[in-house]
Parts: sequence; C-alpha cells; structure tokens
Amino acid sequence: MGSRELPDPATPLLETRGITVRFGGHTAVDEASIAVHRGTVTGLIGPNGAGKTTLFNTVTGLQKPTSGQVLIDGVDVTRKAPYKRAHMGLARTFQRLELFLSLSVRDNLRVAGDIHRSGTRRRYDVEAETDRLLELTGLADVAHQDVSDIPTGRARVVEVARALMTDPRVLLLDEPASGQTEKETDDFAELLVRLASDGLAICLVEHDLPLVMRVCSQIHVLDYGALIASGTPQQVQKDPAVIAAYIGTEAVA
Repeated sequence: MGSRELPDPATPLLETRGITVRFGGHTAVDEASIAVHRGTVTGLIGPNGAGKTTLFNTVTGLQKPTSGQVLIDGVDVTRKAPYKRAHMGLARTFQRLELFLSLSVRDNLRVAGDIHRSGTRRRYDVEAETDRLLELTGLADVAHQDVSDIPTGRARVVEVARALMTDPRVLLLDEPASGQTEKETDDFAELLVRLASDGLAICLVEHDLPLVMRVCSQIHVLDYGALIASGTPQQVQKDPAVIAAYIGTEAVA
C-alpha cells in the first residue's frame, strides 16, 4: 500500500486571492486576500459594514465574487456550490442565530449529524459524536433543554457545536461571542484554542477585541471592504491605520 501524501503545512487550508464584491456602484469587498492555516485561529476584524460577513458569504459560496478566487487546501472552489465546499470540510456559523429553537440542544446537533451522514459514504456514529461534542463544548448540562430556553451566549456555542458535527477542516465563526457573559467568553476562548490545537483552521469575525487578541495568531483588518492591515495581534494593535479606523487610541488588554 502506497504512503499517503501529507499536506503541506505552508499551504493555507483557506485562502482568498483578490476577492472583490460589488453591488451596483458599491464595492463591499475590495481585492481582499487572506489566509487561514490549519491549527490556528485567524481573526477578521473591522468596523460595522467593513465587508467581513460579505467575505464570509463569498468564501462559503452564498455570494458570487465580482473577481478573485477562493481556495480550500490549494483547490480553487470559486465556482463550486456551497454544498461542495461543505463536503471539502468548510463549515460556518452566522451573525444571527440559525438554530431550531423548538428542538433541544442535543437534537440540534443530531440533525446536523444526520444530514452530514447522509452526504458522506464513511461510517459515522451520530449519537457518539453528539455525546463527544456536548462534552467538548460544555453543553452536556443543557443537552435536553430546548434552545429557546437557554441564554443567548450558550446558544451561540450550540451553533458552533452543530457546525462541528459536520467534521470540518475549516470553521468560519461570525461574531460567536455576541451575548456571552465574561465567564462564557473565557470558556469559549479555551474551546477555540483547543479546537485549533487539534488541527482545525478557524477564521473568527468578532468585535470582542480582547477575545480576538487572546486567541488569534494572525489578524486581518478590513475597512470599507479593503484590507488595511495583516499581522500578529501585537502588530495590528500598533498599526496607525487600524487605530484610526477601528481600535481607537486605547490599547486592547
């Protein structure tokens, strides 16, 4: 039996090259190029309306770019349908909660697992994976509660856990800490670090800058659709363009 070719660690699991999205005369994303590597959390930050969610929609195939490319593990997927990108290991959460509110936390995960199993040929134990992810994400104590009965901050984690049920390689998170308490955010930060350490590539859109600076190894900053800075948290915090456009004069703890 031949040896399996190992992935090149220098190749991003997710990459956009010069993505531009125009709506009529408005440019929502302007030649944005970002890279997200396996085993890391990469931040995508910027003011409201900077184009972050539009870029996410383009990456997942919900929005067609005017120009540019989207690559997953070096493969150009710009013309591929969203479900094909999902089969390649791409998953996401949304800025607005997209959950089955009348179902329990556990059943929300099971639904995702059943859909994933129907679309893959490999053996997949939905019940076992549901149990594993409920424990991993700290949701076991509310597993049998309806999602409508738990706090918003924990419902955000349910959405992350549901995305993880598809066994992704790349996970896009759109403001997942919104509505979380300080304790919930601390727990969530630990979860992100653990997921990345297990090899997942995570791209995080988030306005909680202390969380971003805590968990991200690289950060891309958008303003009016254009990439104005990329670098480590330390580099981004000191960048004059980022300070002027988004962070302000106060240092982020």
